[in-house]
Amino acid sequence: MHLRQLFSVSAIALAVTACSPADQQAQSSNEAQQQATAKAGQTQTENERLRAFFDAAFEEDLQRSPLFRSYLGIKTDYGKWDDISEQSSDEYAEILRSRLQKLEQFDKSRLGEQEKLSYDIFKVDIERKLANDVFRHHQYVMDQFRAWHTTVPSFLINIHGVSELSDAEAYISRLNGVEKLFGQVIDQLKIREEKGVFPPDWSYDQMIKASENVISGQPFNDDEENSTIWQDFTRKVDALEVDEATKERLLGEARTALLEKVQPAYEKLIEALAHQQTLTPEGDGVWRHPRGEAFYKNRLAWFTTTDLTADEVHQLGLDNVKRIHNAMNAIKEEVGFEGSLQDFFKFMRTSDQFYYDNTDEGRAAYMKDAKALIDTMEEKIPDYFGLTPKADMIVKRVEKFREKSAGKAFYQSPSKDGSRPGTYYANLYDMQNMPTYQMEALAYHEGIPGHHMQRAIAQELEGIPEFQKYVSFTAYTEGWGLYTEELAKDMGFYQDPYSDFGRLAMELWRACRLVVDTGIHDKKWSREKAIDYLIENTPNPKNDAVKAIERYIAMPGQATAYMIGKLKIMELRAWAKEQLGEDFDIRGFHDEILKDGPVPLNILERKIQNWVKSVQNA
Repeated sequence: MHLRQLFSVSAIALAVTACSPADQQAQSSNEAQQQATAKAGQTQTENERLRAFFDAAFEEDLQRSPLFRSYLGIKTDYGKWDDISEQSSDEYAEILRSRLQKLEQFDKSRLGEQEKLSYDIFKVDIERKLANDVFRHHQYVMDQFRAWHTTVPSFLINIHGVSELSDAEAYISRLNGVEKLFGQVIDQLKIREEKGVFPPDWSYDQMIKASENVISGQPFNDDEENSTIWQDFTRKVDALEVDEATKERLLGEARTALLEKVQPAYEKLIEALAHQQTLTPEGDGVWRHPRGEAFYKNRLAWFTTTDLTADEVHQLGLDNVKRIHNAMNAIKEEVGFEGSLQDFFKFMRTSDQFYYDNTDEGRAAYMKDAKALIDTMEEKIPDYFGLTPKADMIVKRVEKFREKSAGKAFYQSPSKDGSRPGTYYANLYDMQNMPTYQMEALAYHEGIPGHHMQRAIAQELEGIPEFQKYVSFTAYTEGWGLYTEELAKDMGFYQDPYSDFGRLAMELWRACRLVVDTGIHDKKWSREKAIDYLIENTPNPKNDAVKAIERYIAMPGQATAYMIGKLKIMELRAWAKEQLGEDFDIRGFHDEILKDGPVPLNILERKIQNWVKSVQNA
């Protein structure tokens, strides 16, 4: 989910960049649309005109974001970072308003059904982005969970491939560009300082420590170990098929860039963070910011794609916590455990049988077993899906420089050109946070049939506009991931009752998120109260609870999307089964969910209703 968060940090959906005034951007957009129209010919239909408009808009977004292009495997402007300046954000907001006006000029009645769907998705996406722009400065440009201080090294390591000389030179160019990028980050910090928007006090220590980690090791000091970036660059240069003199030149230029650009940039960022730490007000939730209540309402709407209130989300969480506790009690009785559910939680937290050794050997065993789970799942996918991804997926350990602050697991999409596989990241910093009984559900959620299926398929879809493959609707994507955890049970997995308990534990975690996220940001819960709630109501270890709550504080509202999205998909499946009876086809249901890319939940409901009607009329 790195891509999505990176773009959120940039305050727009596609991590925009800009080098020209708004009127020139609009002119560029018009020229692109005119060229697309001319190419289609004089007899263009309304469908063709609309698709040309979508193509021009997507191409414009690509041109504004070197990072997005790199994620897709496109090497144009390969040596640049995105522009996150205030001017860039202003320009993009104006572009969005202009697009909305142009969209309304199309005659929707003359569009085909697929084009009508794309029209609706495009429109709601723009409206949501503009609603976000009102609260542009309420969103943290820096937080401890995932922001620019760790984005720079993780992007260079995982996204910036080096297969030829120009790629290495572009890598050096990006190192030199860190100074300008971090200057813009600091400018954004200052804007938020003036508006009274700060992350909580405790988060600054983590941001500063993680920043210091990036500039530790050679060539920054005399440590025996290389710094993370230097190690990556030297490894990539060593693999290049160029002469030794060229390699030495590249290494020398990179060393200079690290010492003269990267290190000073990080030091200035650390100084800015230390300054702001002295100013941040007490408390943890966004209620402590000006217009905090309105901002949190915006966050809930953005992430859930519903109009649910904070109180409604909170109660939904409490109801589902109770439901899942009842199901866990049944498993407790099945395995013959005597004691309360809380006693059972303690047993699951502390029994050595559920944990790999906290050693290199234990971590290697975890990675091997996680891959085996994915391989076994793949064999059954054709029975439940017609659409399947072409892109491969690998399982990878989270890099050491960011494992202390990163989440326990996450997924990174493949590049569109096939040069980079999808990646299921497992955080093995502390093996006590990765119990064996949660391995299955975690692998299915992040890998197959979860995020890899949905996101890789979306990239590979044909017959829909490009923008539609990458649009952000978190309740859909994360709801799908959580849905597939339960789907795996329907597919015959979780044969061990402890693994089924782990599935429930993962779902319980998402139900508790509804309670603690609204508790923190709406009901003024402290970090400590929210942590205590997770410890009392889940089997997860304390450190797991601490890191989770810190993440929810950094990303208000995001954690509510999972359960709300999953419940909607389950509701739609139950309804479709009831309507179709023996004609219900699980493969058809899943393909209908996946075949148009991400959509808001109300449009997903409409899609399933139309699918049911088409089956009934067949």
